[in-house]
Amino acid sequence: MTAPDATNPGPRAADLLGWYDRHRRILPWRALPGERPDPYRVWLSEVMLQQTTIAAVKPYFHRFLERFPAIDALAEAPEEAVMSAWAGLGYYSRARNLHACAKAVAAAGRFPDTADGLRRLPGIGAYTAGAIAAIAFDRPEAAVDGNVERVMTRLFAVETPLPASRPEIRRLTQTLVPADRPGDFAQGLMDLGATICTPKRPVCALCPWMAPCRARSLGLQETFPHKVRAVKGTLRRGAAFVVLRSGDEAVLLRTRPAGGLLGAMAEPPMSSWEPDYDSAQALLDAPIDARWKRLPGLVRHGFTHFPLELTVFQARVGLGTAAPAGMRFTPRRDLDEEPLPGLMKKILAHAFDPRPETTKPPRGRPRQEPAPVPLLAAAEPPPDAPPHEPSFRPVPKPRSEPRPAADRSAAEPDFEIADEVSDQPVPPRAASRPRATGRRPRTARR
Repeated sequence: MTAPDATNPGPRAADLLGWYDRHRRILPWRALPGERPDPYRVWLSEVMLQQTTIAAVKPYFHRFLERFPAIDALAEAPEEAVMSAWAGLGYYSRARNLHACAKAVAAAGRFPDTADGLRRLPGIGAYTAGAIAAIAFDRPEAAVDGNVERVMTRLFAVETPLPASRPEIRRLTQTLVPADRPGDFAQGLMDLGATICTPKRPVCALCPWMAPCRARSLGLQETFPHKVRAVKGTLRRGAAFVVLRSGDEAVLLRTRPAGGLLGAMAEPPMSSWEPDYDSAQALLDAPIDARWKRLPGLVRHGFTHFPLELTVFQARVGLGTAAPAGMRFTPRRDLDEEPLPGLMKKILAHAFDPRPETTKPPRGRPRQEPAPVPLLAAAEPPPDAPPHEPSFRPVPKPRSEPRPAADRSAAEPDFEIADEVSDQPVPPRAASRPRATGRRPRTARR
């Protein structure tokens, strides 16, 4: 890291705040200028945004507020309702910690207004505590997320690779936090990393800290931050069993254990996930005796520490079939109410619309992908649906009038080629002139 000198005094918070005042993003959890931030919205958004993009969080944030408009409503809700509202955001331990934190805050009557007090709540780490303290309570705290790490490593040319450089990055960020408007500074720094100081091709010419940026002066801005290459985990395999009940199209589900990966979430019954799992013996793990059908293809999913491949088996059972102990049948129309994570939705989508894997890409022009089938849509179309009508009406091809055989020239072929369809009438063809006897043959034109 290069230290500031007389010709390059280093970054100033005022320059970032001036840029933020002109270019701040409008986000559903962000207070407008002059408004007082709502700690509940700030906390909820910061927890949701961990390991997730803003585009993915926005619809969940709106739906979550509709179901739990205040922290008391969230604290009083059953855990199943919270997990169902969270389903699809991933990292499900966050949802359990969110519920526990809401209960603790509701019992205390308010959020703590310092970073140290916030750190004592379930699920709130150093970054989240700093972000809430700065944004919601205007405390001069550093909030260092992935975007801020990228900005700071470029700004100061931090050579130490991540994650070992995080203490240094936090110290450098804290030295820049102003006593005035620390919340706007924290949000401005996040916006700068998200819109200007991007991972690839940063727009340095528009950056308020272009001049003091050490990495830019060296022409190495795209090489920061340095990272230790992550070691990819060992591939695990398993089997999933989708049971459909005839009559109401209910699906057999169960709830995963509260602790561990995807804890307290819903799933179709499945085997353990092992590197050496043998799918040929998978039916030994089936939840019930039935006529199982192995579906073509695999369901693939990537977790943080390992990739997963699942073979899916499907079976149909009678309407009177009872669910095994610890399991339940959920009608297909009610699956939206189940806390199904992304992996389980993939499994059910594959069972409802199985597609074999393609070993080679098709040759020629790529075919347009069909519209995806809704995951939880009803299996049959509504009975009052109008019949499909073609979007065009074929036009019959005009037929040429037959001519007498005597009118045909000997040089003409014994079939006809249809002319291009036209709005103008086609004039009748003139009859060929009969040849005179004894006429001399034609010679080539000169």
